[in-house]
Amino acid sequence: MIKMNINDNLKDHILESIGEGVFTVDKDFRIIFFNKAAERITGHDREHVVGQFCKHVFKSKLCFTECPIALAIKSERTIYDFESNINTKESGYIPIKLNSAVLYNENKEPNGGIISFRDISELAGLKKCLSDETNFHRVIGHSKQMLEIFQLIRELSESKAPVFISGESGTGKEMIANAIQKTNNRKDDAFIKVNCAVFPENLLASELFGHVKGAFTDAIKDRPGRFELADNGTIFLDEVAEMPAQMQLQLLRVLQEGTFERVGESRTRNVDVRVIAATNININDALKEGLLREDLYYRLSVIPIHIPPLRERMDDVVPLVAHFLTKFSCIYKKEIKEIDDGALDILLRYNWPGNIRELENVIEYAFVRTNNTNIIESSKLPEAIRNFNGIAFGLREKYSFTDEGGEPAKLIALLEKHQWNRTLVAKELRIGRTTLWRKLKKHGLDKNSY
Repeated sequence: MIKMNINDNLKDHILESIGEGVFTVDKDFRIIFFNKAAERITGHDREHVVGQFCKHVFKSKLCFTECPIALAIKSERTIYDFESNINTKESGYIPIKLNSAVLYNENKEPNGGIISFRDISELAGLKKCLSDETNFHRVIGHSKQMLEIFQLIRELSESKAPVFISGESGTGKEMIANAIQKTNNRKDDAFIKVNCAVFPENLLASELFGHVKGAFTDAIKDRPGRFELADNGTIFLDEVAEMPAQMQLQLLRVLQEGTFERVGESRTRNVDVRVIAATNININDALKEGLLREDLYYRLSVIPIHIPPLRERMDDVVPLVAHFLTKFSCIYKKEIKEIDDGALDILLRYNWPGNIRELENVIEYAFVRTNNTNIIESSKLPEAIRNFNGIAFGLREKYSFTDEGGEPAKLIALLEKHQWNRTLVAKELRIGRTTLWRKLKKHGLDKNSY
């Protein structure tokens, strides 16, 4: 609860010092404060807007349908990361992301509201820049494994059954959860995300199920939990296997019965929430070691989705590289849309223990180092990537190397000698690149094999 009993000079100094735009309104929704950042973002002078109705200044559609301050008053909670468009003095409408909270007087009565906001035009431009790429709701994947996952997600559009996403860290589990939400018939309802690993046990119950006033120290008022906020919508529980055992029991009850109690309360509440859970822990190990209850796992994994690591779907490396080049071209305002054969060969023989997140970091590293050219060269890649001595995933198991005269072994030896630069291999063999590609494909050494 935000009270209006702070010293006015101190309050104004604090609000003027932050980089986000901030304005406050009275109970009639007339602007009574407008900070410097709000002036900079909107182009409006505070002298001209103070005293006006906020909806007449910003002219957002939401002002007349889903006013964030009205929503905050109605729900008695702070509204976070609400997206909208507002009218500026000279630049027309711009996209913003805002937070909204109710202001209370000394008698704890609503006395107005406060909104902080930031311009997200660059982020919106980045989304538009990437929107023309071939992807599945911003998930990039052309491999057979990923196409099968995309098809499964399409088939889930009418379902509210729990989904359990597993996969190594960096494989994109949250993005898959986002794609499930965007294709589901609940896409227009609440979508609440919780990382179960970041909350201590005594706070996780309150975070998920809420609490009542006096339930514990600092519980100064009733507070709804994430499940209540997600009612009729979807909740995403990331790192669910790291949830304490007692909390796993409570979660199992919600899944089975759709009921729970707030911390410190005996009243049973009902919710209708679609649950998507995820973990990067090996499921078999987690079940064997008792980290994850079997009954909870089987209740969560009505629809299991396993995201394979990048090393097992190397077909996705090339489209991912193209995606990241486009992304960083937008961010850094540099036209770099290509990567040379040598650099690409290095990326294709690396085993990517950090998965897609590591690949994105590598491309950004090379991108910022590339100047005076629009092609990333192998010398711009991180040294650890360039000096990797491994071989494409599965090839050592596929070929024994005992038959030194065999063509596959010779090809692999030359590929390793030239760090998988096919141009140099073709030159040493005195054949064309097309002929080399045919040979690689014949022996299962083409890009589809690693």
